[in-house]
Amino acid sequence: MSDTNKTDDAVIPQQASAPEKASEEREVLLKVEGLEKHFPIKKGILQRQVGAVKAVDGIDFEVRKGETLGVVGESGCGKSTMGRVITRLQDPTGGKVTFEGQDITHLSTAKMRPLRRDIQMIFQDPYGSLNPRHTIGSIVSAPFRLQGVEPEGGVKKEVQRLLELVGLSPEHYNRYPHEFSGGQRQRIGIARALALKPKLVVADEPVSALDVSIQAQVVNLMDDLQEELGLTYVIIAHDLSVVRHVSDRVAVMYLGKIVELADSTKLYESPMHPYTKALMSAVPVPDPKRRGQKSERILLRGDVPSPIAPPSGCRFHTRCWKATEICRTTEPVLLELRPGQRVACHHPENFADQAPQDTVLLTAAKEASELVGEAVLEEDAKTPAEPAAESEAETPAEAAEAPEASEDSTVAAQESQEPTGK
Repeated sequence: MSDTNKTDDAVIPQQASAPEKASEEREVLLKVEGLEKHFPIKKGILQRQVGAVKAVDGIDFEVRKGETLGVVGESGCGKSTMGRVITRLQDPTGGKVTFEGQDITHLSTAKMRPLRRDIQMIFQDPYGSLNPRHTIGSIVSAPFRLQGVEPEGGVKKEVQRLLELVGLSPEHYNRYPHEFSGGQRQRIGIARALALKPKLVVADEPVSALDVSIQAQVVNLMDDLQEELGLTYVIIAHDLSVVRHVSDRVAVMYLGKIVELADSTKLYESPMHPYTKALMSAVPVPDPKRRGQKSERILLRGDVPSPIAPPSGCRFHTRCWKATEICRTTEPVLLELRPGQRVACHHPENFADQAPQDTVLLTAAKEASELVGEAVLEEDAKTPAEPAAESEAETPAEAAEAPEASEDSTVAAQESQEPTGK
């Protein structure tokens, strides 16, 4: 029996690590090191800078050829800004962006022009990203005109082929954007992004503005195009189920920082950062067999702090139920605690404590832990007006502003969570 067990133990890790080794063997297409994007705040007649909005404040990650990296987080955490900076639609404040071994961080507009055909972006709003004065043929053929590329068979024939590729009719060539639905407009945006056969496509919430049925069509279309054309995706989204379906790896952002970066399966099955765990608790489970069963829901206390003046140390410590003094004073480093799973946390979930000597919870953490313990969805049917799952904070911001809150403020914050009927 002992020999058999040893054999099984030796085989299983090799099978589990095979996909990881395959992904590691892929060539790195995009590498981001210490990327920052700060928007200055200016006041007065002389427009002197008095502060800065730290939208992206030092992030590191890699994207390998043929893989899909999903980026998730609350609104305002810097996801869309990160997408615009790595495509050089906006200039970074600091850090380094390397594409195929070439540093593109400070390239001029003229030098970036040849790289535009390899780096494309699908924008979030299918209504605002298409010029209403231009026909679909003019919109999709714009990349060919700007790059001076003459496809085989002519531009019109190539545009009609692209429209057919994304599920539209070639007869739509002479129509205008207002004649199409939201899902069709997003398909037009995808066709324009694929016109020059790019190597990297950054999709900024490509399905968030679409109906659920259309979302599935667009997501499946992007999957099919990736297999057919060998595309590499960076997909920014709020919908965690969509990210799980399409992503090989997932990066979780909070207030301009990446707090966890892991393989999709590991992240969803065993999240290690408390913020990731809170996000996962908000995902509804579409299983009729679980109807009536209790499921824990973690309610994050307060709003996201301002990116103008982010908290010291760990930026999540004002809302975390495990925060201690080290979380307030020392910023955690993004470390690989498990193979394929990097976490920036002093007290990670489902893993050995990184700061076992610091056990005294902050006052805000004690209050948050009470909410976590009480957050059980027992009366879903009695409260149909409340959303079943939201990744945004649902409690007032006052409790998160001061770590040393009084007991009276704790009671007031808990009472404010109860339905008032207003």
